[in-house]
Amino acid sequence: MISITPHAAEKVREIASSEGLNGQGLRLRVIGGGCAGFQYDLYFEEKPTDMDEQFESNGVAMYVDPLSYQYLDGTEVDFVEGVQGSGFKFGNPNVSGTCGCGSSFSV
Repeated sequence: MISITPHAAEKVREIASSEGLNGQGLRLRVIGGGCAGFQYDLYFEEKPTDMDEQFESNGVAMYVDPLSYQYLDGTEVDFVEGVQGSGFKFGNPNVSGTCGCGSSFSV
């Protein structure tokens, strides 16, 4: 299961509204790259594919492909704001290590 915090869900709705993407779901996936091997990717998508895992958390529909799901199962997505910037943060229990800047991870 994948979840999203209330604060992150609010930010997703805010972004969707400002971009004219209301009604679309949030695609979460893992892609190769970064110094630790994997990176998170998220974007809006109209509908899931037949093979996607689908979740709903705090009013946000989320779509995850089967390959990414094996790395994301149990993840909680949050939105953080601070002096170093703001963005979505992935609380992923499957991660065994991250790079120094925190933008990529390994399992």
